[in-house]
Order: sequence, then C-alpha cells, then structure tokens
Amino acid sequence: MDLRPKKLDIYITKKFLSTFFVAILLIIGIVIIFDISEKVDDFVQNKAPLKAIILDYYVNFIPYFMNMFSPLFVFISVIFFTSRMAANSEIVAILSCGVNFHRMMAPYIFSAALIAMLSLTLNLWIIPHSNVERLKFQNTYTSRRHDHTGRLRNIHYQISPGQFVFVESFSRWNNTAYKFTLERMEENELVSKLSAETAAWDSLKGCWTLKKYFIRDYEKGLMQDRIRSGAQLDTVIQLTVEDFYRNDESVEEMSFGQLNRYIATQRMRGDADVKYSLIEKNNRFALPFSAFILTIMGVALSSKKKRGGIGWNLAIGIALSFSYILFLRFAQMFVYTGSLSPGLALWLPNIIYAVIAAVLYRIAPK
Repeated sequence: MDLRPKKLDIYITKKFLSTFFVAILLIIGIVIIFDISEKVDDFVQNKAPLKAIILDYYVNFIPYFMNMFSPLFVFISVIFFTSRMAANSEIVAILSCGVNFHRMMAPYIFSAALIAMLSLTLNLWIIPHSNVERLKFQNTYTSRRHDHTGRLRNIHYQISPGQFVFVESFSRWNNTAYKFTLERMEENELVSKLSAETAAWDSLKGCWTLKKYFIRDYEKGLMQDRIRSGAQLDTVIQLTVEDFYRNDESVEEMSFGQLNRYIATQRMRGDADVKYSLIEKNNRFALPFSAFILTIMGVALSSKKKRGGIGWNLAIGIALSFSYILFLRFAQMFVYTGSLSPGLALWLPNIIYAVIAAVLYRIAPK
C-alpha cells in the first residue's frame, strides 16, 4: 500500500483539520457567551476585575473546554465534511480511480493522530497549568467558591512506612489539627505514640507546633513504657497543611509527574481519595485515544450517499458523540461505587465504541 502523501491526502487532511478548528471556535464562542450570562452576577457581586475575567478565567477556560469536548468536535467534523464529499459524489470518484477504502482512510487517521497528540499535550502539560489560574479565579469570584473555613473530621494518614497520623478534626480557619496522634510501628508492633491536644501549622518554620503533648515509648519485650510530656513541641513530619486543603479538583492542577507522585503518596497513606487521582490520570490518555475511534466511526457512517442529505448523518453523529461523552462521565460512577478499577472504567467507553467502529467499518462501502 502506497502511503506517500498525495493530493487526495492533503485535500482530506485540510478539510478535516479546518472543519475541526472552525467548529471549535464557533462552539467556544457560543459557550463563552452563555457562561458570561450565567456568571455575570457573580462577577459584579464579587467585584471581579475585567483583566482577571479575561486572562485568568476565559483564556484558561478555552483549552479546558476544547479538550473536554474534542470527541464531539472530531465526530461532527468528520460526519460533516465526509457527508458533503459523499453528497457531491467525491467518494465515488475517489474509489472509482482505484483508491481503495483502506487507502482513503490514511489521511483521516493522520489527522486524528494530530488531534490526539494535541489533546494529549493539552492534558499532560498545558491544561494542568491553566487550571491553577482558572480554578483559583473560580473559587474566588464565582458561586462555586469552596469553603476553606470549615472543618475536616476523622482524618487518617499513613505518612511514611510505619508512621500513622490520626486527627479528630482540622480547622481550615486557623490551620490547626485537634486531638492529634502520631504512631510509629515496627514489625507490626507499636513502638511509640505521640498525642497532643492541638497541632498548629507554623508557616515560617514549616513544621507543626504541638500543644500539651505526651510521648509514650514502648520498649520491646518489657512490660513498662516511658512517658514524656510538655507544654509545646515543634515537630517535622511528612505531612503539611497543603494535604488538608487538597480536594478532587486539586488533581486537575497537577502535571503528569506531580500526579504520579501524588498517587504513590495517596496509596502509601491509604487515602480513599486516590480514586479521583486515578480517574484524572486515566482520563488524560483515554480521551485523546477517542479521536481514532470516532474518526473511523464517522467515516464509516457518512461515506455513503444518503437520500436525506447530510442532515441525517449530522443527527446520528451528534447523538453518538454525545452518548460517548455521557458514557465517559457515567463510567466514573463505577469507580466511585467500587464496581470497576479506574483504568478499566475510564477505558470501557473506548473499548465498546472501538467494537462499534470496527463493525461499522467492516460494513462500510469499499
């Protein structure tokens, strides 16, 4: 099979990419208008500066939105321009000139690869950085602000092998942990236990200041233990105040390397919120891969000339692409309920739609 670029390849690639980016620009413009109308009261009420609205929020909102709905844009773009080619008998002319259906797919796959690489680049490097400013603005000036003055309760962390922290409650108002306990284990036996009424974070020293503390050391093989106490003690452990402020949105701000390190830390600590991190990690790869599946499916559906024109093809394309996005979001529920692992749940839509694409491609006109 001759895969060297020809006029046909350039023609299809230009149509694919131009339709894709024009569709993105049009939809993003519409979405921004609706988003402004929805949030204008928050902007006015919270006195959001115009510069921050434009640069901190909407400039960073565009790559996030573009990537989130890229499967929809890919599918609609392929359906739209391929249906027009079929309606103008261009597909018939291409196949009549001796170009088989597999060879005609080459520029489609090449264009899908470019879009997948763009989506992957956005996911791994650009969007995490832009999310920092976007979420910061969102939490400051919109109604979705998070309450940083509330309390977290019954916190359990394994901060390092053999070291466990227990906190009855943590106040974000004064960065103080109440009923703080630090236990150290060796060979499944408790060797020391540090308890304190409060543990306040000292940002200047980068440590925890314990008040009314007790330290109990257990000597192996002996029936007695050694107790020490005091009014105040500064201690440095592998736990910082930032750990108490992280939520399910925090992983959206992490680069791929930071996300991997954070997942390793969460697994060591036995943190139940590791599922949010694993969903984010798998989603960053599963979403770009969908460009190939939806491209093949789109060509298979729209390459045959239909009596109803491109309207019917567009309706099918929009329905299938929306069902894919909804399925991708719904698959996350399997992770929350513990029914499936994050890897399988996030790749399940791709697996199912890949089978559908394979069937459609097999029965498509050759």
